[in-house]
Amino acid sequence: MASDQEHSRQRLKQLLGKPGNRTCADCGAADPEWASYTLGVFVCLSCSGLHRNIAQISKVKSVLLDPWSSTEVEFMDSVGNNAAKAKYEQIVPAFYYRPTHKDCTLLREQWIRAKYERKEFLCVERQEPYSAGYREGFLWKRGRDKGQYLSRKFILSEREGVLKYFNKHDAREPKTVMKINTLNATFQPTKIGTAHGLQITYLKDNSTRNIFVYQEDGKEMVDWFNAIRAARFHYMQVAFPGASTSELLPKLTRNYIKEGYMEKTGPKHTEGFKKRWFTLDDRRLMYFKDPLDAYARGEVFIGSRENSYTTLPGLPPNIQGYHWQFGITIVTPDRKFLLVCETEEDQKDWIAALQTVINRPMLPQEYAVEAYFKHKP
Repeated sequence: MASDQEHSRQRLKQLLGKPGNRTCADCGAADPEWASYTLGVFVCLSCSGLHRNIAQISKVKSVLLDPWSSTEVEFMDSVGNNAAKAKYEQIVPAFYYRPTHKDCTLLREQWIRAKYERKEFLCVERQEPYSAGYREGFLWKRGRDKGQYLSRKFILSEREGVLKYFNKHDAREPKTVMKINTLNATFQPTKIGTAHGLQITYLKDNSTRNIFVYQEDGKEMVDWFNAIRAARFHYMQVAFPGASTSELLPKLTRNYIKEGYMEKTGPKHTEGFKKRWFTLDDRRLMYFKDPLDAYARGEVFIGSRENSYTTLPGLPPNIQGYHWQFGITIVTPDRKFLLVCETEEDQKDWIAALQTVINRPMLPQEYAVEAYFKHKP
């Protein structure tokens, strides 16, 4: 018996070396060591836990630790990740977000459910909730002042080019209208404090505005997210007719480059340093009094090295009034911004994040944004 098991294990190890099987079938993580022996796919430990939520469809085992019958091994050999992908991901819309191992549990679980449980990518009619160009429903939205979550009606309309919400369910006029061309959405479960928490941002008078929403139904939340991506994709196809799909996809939604607390001082460098929540969103470095504030206390445009932007470790001499020890000086053509981090690791991470932006040449449209920042009152 032991020799049969040893033979099965060796066969499975060989299968793990085949093209497609070296990464998780669902999130792309390297070296999966688990498998669904009813679907015939190799998955990582994290995704194997999500497969257990659809136990009527997918049954999982450890490749290395659990016993395997020769029949199960034969099935794994007959399917494998590439064949399963060809079957279950036949018609994934270009705009649909395919999560990676770095993404939150909600995105990964709903991707797994969409593929194997709902079979959304075998039939375009099943993609209507995010492909129709119009979506309406109720989301819990965080109130700007008191911070409590209230049910609000949201409407996304590609034809109008907007996402809007209404303060009262029977209201005729929306409380806020957000244009699709400046819209972004990113899941923020830790920051918002709920597994389904979504942060939506938009520009109003070229300043960033945040709204925080969630829904108890995980599928609903991911459908909203992909509906926003679809609307952005179709808007961009019209706005940038020469751009390829691969050029547009990274622009549909974006995660923030980095977030966290730092201390800052004012433009004269004589005020005491204050602790603020910072968000680096593409070329905008924003700071907030609270991570869940509706709008930033200030925004700094981060240009490129060619345009005299740089970041330096430490602070200029004779600066006082800070509590933390690890300084950063951001040099722009107009002034220096002084920040302080709590740890040396934070300092290194922030400098690295800022440098990725500074090392990137500016696009033509970014010069217009920079000009706006320079002339901002």
